[in-house]
Amino acid sequence: MTAGPFAIPVINISPFLDGGDAERQRTARAFGEAFEQVGFATIMGHGIDAKLIEETYAAMREFFALPLDQKLKSTPPEKAKSRGYLPVGIESVAATLSGETPPDLCEALVFYGLARPRASDAKPIIWPERPPAIHELVPRYHEALKRLGQQLVRLASLALDLPETFLDPFFEDPGIVLRFVNYPDQLEPPAPGQLRYGAHHDYGGLTILRQDDAPGGLEVRDLKGVWHPVPPSPDGFVINIGDLMSRWTNGRWRSTLHRVVNPGREISGTTQRLSMVTFFSPNEQSEIACLPSCVTLDKPARWPPVKAGDYIHDKIMKSMDIASGKAT
Repeated sequence: MTAGPFAIPVINISPFLDGGDAERQRTARAFGEAFEQVGFATIMGHGIDAKLIEETYAAMREFFALPLDQKLKSTPPEKAKSRGYLPVGIESVAATLSGETPPDLCEALVFYGLARPRASDAKPIIWPERPPAIHELVPRYHEALKRLGQQLVRLASLALDLPETFLDPFFEDPGIVLRFVNYPDQLEPPAPGQLRYGAHHDYGGLTILRQDDAPGGLEVRDLKGVWHPVPPSPDGFVINIGDLMSRWTNGRWRSTLHRVVNPGREISGTTQRLSMVTFFSPNEQSEIACLPSCVTLDKPARWPPVKAGDYIHDKIMKSMDIASGKAT
């Protein structure tokens, strides 16, 4: 990746999936450079069926078009709402960095725990009644993104100068959260400082995003503090890493600040936006300590080991302001 004007790297990963050793190594180098320099990349050649993506997207648009009282039937009772329907106004991700902030102008449908049979103490998955296609499409989409995530983990191992299977044990039973996020039309002006999704770092391992091209989209901040849009790609996924992955690499890979901005008030047509986000993280019980290839005598480990699940859970609590008792 050459120096020049700020740009989100675009990486075709098909040579890694289907090529020889030299092609796989070249792809890994490009992947590593993207996360060392920018923290974001758009991947192409991922092999996921375009029809599955389109049908899942259409089903989610149908769900979010339902009346609010019907969507609220899928809201969980607990305060830490990591599953089901999350209405507008209960989350502020910027609070994980800057304290109290206005709530984000989005709603979400979240699925967690599809990767394995439900343990006796786990909370059940909340399935909306409508549209019925969700019941068939979400598990298929989940399996496709799980396979992609595991391929990206192997690509990451090579990019970090480790054996290709080094990270596999941490992701044998991965933490996978599917988060389908709807950004409604803004009929009223936002409050001061209020965004569709406030400036934040992601919390865990890898984030895999399918975004559309509606106005008011994703932006990332460079090292000089300048914000840049992330161009949508109908055939690609946007990949970025979270704080846990940056910590794992001893800061070698960047967890980049990003946000979803409001559409311009001058736009006359609809500005509704739908993003399909997959958070792919190590198993909750994994101990995350600096990787051996990222620690030297000149650069010792900057952070102590943490348990993956505890680290991510703490971030979620802060985003909903549960620790202070303000969440409902």
